[in-house]
Amino acid sequence: MVTPCKLSHHCLHVDKYLHHLQLSDANLMDVSLRFRREMDKGLGRDNQLHRALKMLPHVVRSTPDGHQKMATFWLLTLAGPHFRVLLVKVSSNGEQKVEMENQIYAIPEDIMRGSGSELFDHIADCLANFLDKLGIKEKKLPLGFTFSFPCQQTKLDEGFRASGVEGKDVVALLRIAIQKRGDFDIDIVAVINDTVGTMMTCGYETTTAKSALSSDMRNMELVEGDEGRMCVNMEVGARSATTAPWDDLRTAFEKMISGFYMGELVRLILVKMAKEQIVFQGQVTADLLTTGRINTSHVSAIEDERDNAGLLAAEKVLQGLGLAPSAQDCVAAQRVCQVVSTRGAHLCAATLVSVLRQIRDNKAAERLRTTVGVDGSVYKSHPEFARRLHKMVRRLAPDCDVRFLRSEDGSGKGAAMVTAVAHRLAVQHAERQCILDSLRLGQEQLLEVKRRLEGAMRRGLAQETHGQASVKMLPTYVRATPDGTEHGDFLALDLGGTNFRVLLVRVRSGKRRKVEMHNKIYSIPQDTMQGTGEELFDHIVHCIADFLEYMGMKGAVLPLGFTFSFPCQQKQLDQGILLKWAKGFKASGCEGQDVVTLLKDAIRRREEFDLDVVALVNDTAGTMMTCGYDDSMCEVGLIEMRNVELVEGDEGRMCINMEWGAFGDDGELDDLCAEFDRVVDENSNNPGKQRGLLFRGKLLERLKTRGIFETKFLSQIASDRLALRQVRSILQHLGLSGSTCDDSILVKEVCSVVARRAAQLCGAGVAAVVDHMRCNRGLERLRVTVGVDGTLYKLHPHFSGIMRETVQALAPSCDVSFLQSEDGSGKGAALIAAKLSKLLMTIM
Repeated sequence: MVTPCKLSHHCLHVDKYLHHLQLSDANLMDVSLRFRREMDKGLGRDNQLHRALKMLPHVVRSTPDGHQKMATFWLLTLAGPHFRVLLVKVSSNGEQKVEMENQIYAIPEDIMRGSGSELFDHIADCLANFLDKLGIKEKKLPLGFTFSFPCQQTKLDEGFRASGVEGKDVVALLRIAIQKRGDFDIDIVAVINDTVGTMMTCGYETTTAKSALSSDMRNMELVEGDEGRMCVNMEVGARSATTAPWDDLRTAFEKMISGFYMGELVRLILVKMAKEQIVFQGQVTADLLTTGRINTSHVSAIEDERDNAGLLAAEKVLQGLGLAPSAQDCVAAQRVCQVVSTRGAHLCAATLVSVLRQIRDNKAAERLRTTVGVDGSVYKSHPEFARRLHKMVRRLAPDCDVRFLRSEDGSGKGAAMVTAVAHRLAVQHAERQCILDSLRLGQEQLLEVKRRLEGAMRRGLAQETHGQASVKMLPTYVRATPDGTEHGDFLALDLGGTNFRVLLVRVRSGKRRKVEMHNKIYSIPQDTMQGTGEELFDHIVHCIADFLEYMGMKGAVLPLGFTFSFPCQQKQLDQGILLKWAKGFKASGCEGQDVVTLLKDAIRRREEFDLDVVALVNDTAGTMMTCGYDDSMCEVGLIEMRNVELVEGDEGRMCINMEWGAFGDDGELDDLCAEFDRVVDENSNNPGKQRGLLFRGKLLERLKTRGIFETKFLSQIASDRLALRQVRSILQHLGLSGSTCDDSILVKEVCSVVARRAAQLCGAGVAAVVDHMRCNRGLERLRVTVGVDGTLYKLHPHFSGIMRETVQALAPSCDVSFLQSEDGSGKGAALIAAKLSKLLMTIM
């Protein structure tokens, strides 16, 4: 009779023998840290083939949100010597529901080890059989393909040796097999791994489910783009650093934790212990030496500690192997099972902790709360595996609150979820592209815009057609750019929007050539913008008086350049008739009047100071003058006088204010306008003028509240590497706190398309201008610099590059450089005043 004391002593002896398989918390934390390093390497782009963790992207970017519409799909699940074909109906309607019909088909041994074409022909034949049985062969439905093999590794496991499959696209192989039959068709929308299916199944039950790894795209170098999140199949079954055979116990990680191999590990340990005379009195039978004679269900039964059920199971299993086990042998076998399964549970916990910490760090959270979707026979049927796993996760990751959710048919239901999501995203993508295609411009369209603008420019310059021209080509009476000899103190007034500036500009020539500026910004109240002209100009003069007092120059009389960024018809440099208000201004009594006279009248009414208004300038002319001060080649806008019929004389050149913002007012661009351009136009303060199509880049059409989406958001969204966080914060600012990751990606794409179109149209406009200048000057090739101003050009990371590319493509005979203006509307006006003052002094 064996006493409890002897049994206890024998257990200690077995534990000592198996000591190398029992891992301490320190060992497990070390495994977790190593695993985390391998995850980081696996997400990198370099040396993928030589890395233990492949971290394979699955292009699954979201879990189900419970709002999938009613839909029917085919599913094909291939994971072993059998595969399933399923017809699945997914619905929500407030009640998440998945209905499945399925049939299992066997894969004969010769096909498993034959050619890839034979394998997929067999699968296609079985699909046809299933469709025939249901009588729906003529329907073309989306199909989700669960392919439970590492699709980027170099071998198939689990008994498959079919040739011509490794290194090939399995979706393409399946399509070819179906096309060869020719009697049915399907739309394969998703191919997934069973691990991903598990996450999606649990994600349908709870939106916090994470399995495998749902990683931020910015952390994945294997996939283009950094938007959103993507499910990553870690393929933890990859081999360890050693290449020793797995019966030496130094093996692939999968074989250390997987139920598929757990019984085999127990058998190998028992064989080694028997050979060393520790169990079975040194007896080794042929059955004990046969691979696969102890399986995972045996291990689960042997570890059942209820009423000695486990020891009885051990005795039965060992007797089935031709052994005559003693009570000590049964205890030893049970202990081996416990050590092996505990090691598997703890190693699984250590790696899961790595994943949890990765997710926590990705979210920059102090504490993570998440759900882990779990599948697998060991987790579901082993009496202790789940408890040991949960306990160790809590011990190793006290900063993570983890809920475990068992998956219900991950390869079937999970694939249905992936297919449902993929189908929904595919439909949404098609709809989105249909909308955005109306905003995308091809080369021929841009050339046509250029041709039409060139025609509009000619009509604007001609006396006969000027009155009807949409592009007015207004003379500015600025006849030259600065040459660096300008000198003196000048005032500038910059009026172009709801804020305006008063500036003191000191221009110095000679060796210390420089321009020094002092300015103050003033706002214009909304009621003043839309009141009377007298109220508007009285307010402007009041602000000028405040600035002169602020600068200690109240009694000084200085030349003033007046930047007035509205369409005016000038008869001379210090006179301009306002043609039409824009940008929200509607002050009465101004249109058709000389704005310089209106300003002088307001100064006289105040009776405090006097100013010499020597030049009325548009901001575009000011930009050219500012850039011309730094680059003598900057002369876009200077047109030969012989081509300007609106002004007498044909000597020299003159800067022309094109006012191309009105291009299209007469319907020239109607065929290029999207529906959103018309919404922008109809909701502007000046309907019919300054279409959103040109150079505005505002997304008013995407929002219900006019003007709420500011143009600066275009640059912010495009410039930040963490773009989606930026998008989400903007949407939250707009009150759209319930936006999803997909919403953010859509907003980013819309911003990109709108900004690109604006840059291309601007480039087409510049190409028209420089080609016009080249032809007028009779040159085969023109070299010129374009002065540029504007927030989109300055701040948007791609606008300037797209614009340059467009100009180069549309005007290949022109070498065009771009020079960013430094305060064209303020400094430019002062430089024009300086240029005029110099000319007057020369004459005197």
